[in-house]
Amino acid sequence: MQRARWLGLALVPGWSLFAFTAPAQERSSAAQAGTAAASTRAPDAPTAALRDALFAACSQSEQSFSKYLTARNADTFAHLTPSARVALMKRFVLLNETGKPSLLPTGSGRPTIRCETPAGAAELQIGGAEISDNLAFLPVEVREATDTTGASAIRVQMGLVREKNDWKLLSVGLVLLDLPALAFEWDAAEMESTERAAIDGLKKIAEAVESYRRTYSRLPESLAKLGPPPRGSAAGLDAAGLLEADLAAGTRSGYKFRSATPETYGRTGRRSFFRDTNGGLHGADRQGAVGSEVDPHIE
Repeated sequence: MQRARWLGLALVPGWSLFAFTAPAQERSSAAQAGTAAASTRAPDAPTAALRDALFAACSQSEQSFSKYLTARNADTFAHLTPSARVALMKRFVLLNETGKPSLLPTGSGRPTIRCETPAGAAELQIGGAEISDNLAFLPVEVREATDTTGASAIRVQMGLVREKNDWKLLSVGLVLLDLPALAFEWDAAEMESTERAAIDGLKKIAEAVESYRRTYSRLPESLAKLGPPPRGSAAGLDAAGLLEADLAAGTRSGYKFRSATPETYGRTGRRSFFRDTNGGLHGADRQGAVGSEVDPHIE
């Protein structure tokens, strides 16, 4: 199983689980003593919410996953780049591919989720909830589905908070799930790769235009003319098969072409890029506006 690291989230000053542990343990013991059928009853609300959030993370369903984020985090999640949203969900199940979730039968009554992907499967078992007022903490054990000894197991405590009568993800371990505070860092980390992809995209477009001119003795009327032909059809004037579909549509990795400007300035990139008539590439921070040949030359 391919693992991703747990989120390096911002520590919450003074946060401690110990203030909530003892009362919750007393209630848990009383509940176990009060009924022999506890293992067969429906899960409590926090457990059900975490179960469904992990289902959504496994299938990488952005719409479903966002339902289990606090209002503040959900708003930031909606404005993250697509790759950042997927990366966040991957970290909850420690798998790098979209999976198919299912609920495994257990004798303990504690939900065990199986997340099946083409590269392998993981099992996530949710332990008993420790609930105090509007806070709940649940242990989660994640391990490879083929691991019968627990050698690969990773254990983490997840926190939930009650917001408008619904339970939302609050923390992973002893750290707060605070997406607004992390969004800037994630965007900055991605910008270098998206800007490099924009430069490569400009080069590919230039090569495709020249190849089209040599083949058809004319310049293409639009990028779409350079795109792939319909399945089963041969390349031609209207679909030369010289660019991938995304570049032919004018976008790639958060950039818009022909001008190679960031789709969302400051989030998908800062520099705008320009190719001069001699084939030279230029780039500068133009606050999202189109670049120019007077901008600094780049390799």
